[in-house]
Amino acid sequence: MRLSPTLYAGCLVLAVLLACSVCGLGLAQTAVDLQLVLAVDASGSVDQERFELQRQGYAAAFREPRVLQAIQSGSTQAIAVTMVQWTGPGLQLQVLPWTVIKDKNTAQAFAAAITATPRRLFSGGTSISGVIDYAVPLLLESPFHGTRRVIDISGDGSNNRGRPAATARDSAVRNGIVINGLPILALEPGLERYFIEHVIGGPGAFVIAAESYETFADAIIKKLIREMATN
Repeated sequence: MRLSPTLYAGCLVLAVLLACSVCGLGLAQTAVDLQLVLAVDASGSVDQERFELQRQGYAAAFREPRVLQAIQSGSTQAIAVTMVQWTGPGLQLQVLPWTVIKDKNTAQAFAAAITATPRRLFSGGTSISGVIDYAVPLLLESPFHGTRRVIDISGDGSNNRGRPAATARDSAVRNGIVINGLPILALEPGLERYFIEHVIGGPGAFVIAAESYETFADAIIKKLIREMATN
């Protein structure tokens, strides 16, 4: 049976990503500079066009030479990264497995996997606390040990479901986890201040805001470079 070009490309991306993940499992006892959970907003306020702009922004970031240079500037010259889509309480999904990024090939493969991964969640409110609570065990139980453990939350709204975001943040920080934020100000102009006061936490935590979904790609590139630079 002949595969269509699109299906063949998707299978190839999946095979490369799984190879990267298997490689990462081999590093179970080896430190990485950073464990990073990318938490992508898929709540009801994010229509498909906006979701696509988020996805394209993340993919572009891992194709950016400056991001790779920042990754390779650490002591192990490698990070472990996974991606989560999130909406309301109990509505979170790890859509890409833990993957080691250490060179151009692994960065490009992860970017391709982001592009090939469809949206899995579509509604359910906005529970920033829910995704924090979901991400903590992903970090603590992963096969990697990072010098730093970071949850990177992007979103266009404040917490409106589940327990208070600040309560979840404080619990994560007690576990040695840093939370950084990328608020998208398209719907809530004051969201940057909300993220500063209620979402981010831990040593060196910071916010980089995107004024709109159209500027998201530039913001995530700046954010990833800054996160790597703190290693």
